[in-house]
Amino acid sequence: MRSDIAFHAEGVTLRGWLYLPVRGTFPAPAIIMAHGFSAVKEQYLDRYAEVFAEAGFIVLVYDHRNFGASDGEPRQEADPWQQIRDYRHALTFACTLREVDSRRIGIWGTSYSGSHVLVVGAIDRRVKCVVSQVPGISGSASAQRRVRPDLVPMLLERFHADRMARFTGHPPAMIPVVSEDPLTPCALPGKEPWEFFHGTKAPAPNYRNEVTLRTLEMAREYEPGIYISKISPTPLLMIVALQDLLTPPDLMLRAYQEALEPKKLVLLQGGHFTPYIERFDEASAAARDWFRRHL
Repeated sequence: MRSDIAFHAEGVTLRGWLYLPVRGTFPAPAIIMAHGFSAVKEQYLDRYAEVFAEAGFIVLVYDHRNFGASDGEPRQEADPWQQIRDYRHALTFACTLREVDSRRIGIWGTSYSGSHVLVVGAIDRRVKCVVSQVPGISGSASAQRRVRPDLVPMLLERFHADRMARFTGHPPAMIPVVSEDPLTPCALPGKEPWEFFHGTKAPAPNYRNEVTLRTLEMAREYEPGIYISKISPTPLLMIVALQDLLTPPDLMLRAYQEALEPKKLVLLQGGHFTPYIERFDEASAAARDWFRRHL
């Protein structure tokens, strides 16, 4: 059973869905979920939530601030540290629900939010289980691979010009998230990102194909991988797509080696977006079983 929910997070209202299991007793264990870079909950998170709810979990799914149904300004800006704080606000909200067993709350994240749950799992001991799917590990390392070296000075100059413009009262510069044209600058270049986001326009009409340019600057500064060894003793499951071109598998695997027990690694064939579609059954079942085991 799904219902709409809203909760306050430092003066901003975040909105999403609450799934209650059809079977089971209350209070029940809960899972907190949010999507990745620029994405909204309608882009396949309902499928994951349904799997978890069918397994007996309460599931809280929400849109990040500045995106989708949630409030927040500037629109379409993803501040990773603010999103981390909002995961913790969602945890607090879940603890106020009479249906939720506050001693058994897990967090799930994918891509950019897969990075966030590594940090939240390390710093917030209310979290009892972590599932991180195709996470970014190092903003600087990923940026070096995603942007040609000869184009970096131009990008840095755009950051500087945007900062000067904002200082004088102008709105933030924007950049497409994806583009069908390989020559158009965008946040997530390549055919696979374009096909994923373009293919989810119908179920997610409130998705917008743009982010603030400052979003990319903040992403380059973000180093969630340094927290991974601090997650233990909270159990960690990491799901890695072996042909991932957006969050490099070698960075994920190296980070996984630094994580302490209890931990588990699941390897999927395919690219960054295959856990949502072609490998959905494998990815969702692995997460469901990990939550079952530890919550």
